[in-house]
Amino acid sequence: MAATERNKLNNLYRHWAPGTPLTSKDLAALGISADLAVHYVRAGWMTRLLRGVYSRPNDVLALHPCLVLLQRSIEGLHVGGKTALDWYGVRHYLAQQPVLQLYGWAAARLPDWFSERFPAEYHRKRLFDEAPDDPLHAAPFEKRDGAPRVSAPERALLELLSEVGVRQPLQEARELMESAYSLRADVLRALLQHCTSVKTVRLCLQLGRELALPWAAKLDAAELPTGSGRAWVSRSADGLLVLKP
Repeated sequence: MAATERNKLNNLYRHWAPGTPLTSKDLAALGISADLAVHYVRAGWMTRLLRGVYSRPNDVLALHPCLVLLQRSIEGLHVGGKTALDWYGVRHYLAQQPVLQLYGWAAARLPDWFSERFPAEYHRKRLFDEAPDDPLHAAPFEKRDGAPRVSAPERALLELLSEVGVRQPLQEARELMESAYSLRADVLRALLQHCTSVKTVRLCLQLGRELALPWAAKLDAAELPTGSGRAWVSRSADGLLVLKP
């Protein structure tokens, strides 16, 4: 190996954190051209996960840096719903193999290199009136540098409720809500005011009051987009769901 090439490889490994995938753009910033990347893959010094995405050889990829990388290619991507609630300790039971719930604005398919390592479901959902590059109450997990974007517990709850009658059983949603007694009413109010789903707004208010959760008493339905004066009715595997205004 030429001295220049060896120096570039050493520099790459000094800056390449284990468990972190890099893109061709990342490699270029470290002085690794596309041709040199191909050479490194053939020599066994890098592993090609997908066109333009690489890992260190025999590396075990970590979830958080992989999510951060996906955020760069899928508009509005963030961890939400049941997964975000679980990360914040709001859970009813532990699944043997929890499936990551990911949300975003764009129609997208999770790459095989990611889903083979981390079982996940991606949902294209525009639940709030917001900008995709600045989602409401979704930020790096625990405000850590380099952490993936995650819904705050209040947003995650609404994402969960929006799936009721589709792929989320009502009973499980109710049981999870029982553990969500410490939600912030002001944050929930702000999210509900920007929510585009009447069903989600009504279900949040109805279950919150039925379960006598502290934050529910602080929400005024008159200030929220609850829709018309008619009942919202839907039939699903759970039976008939009737939500009054």
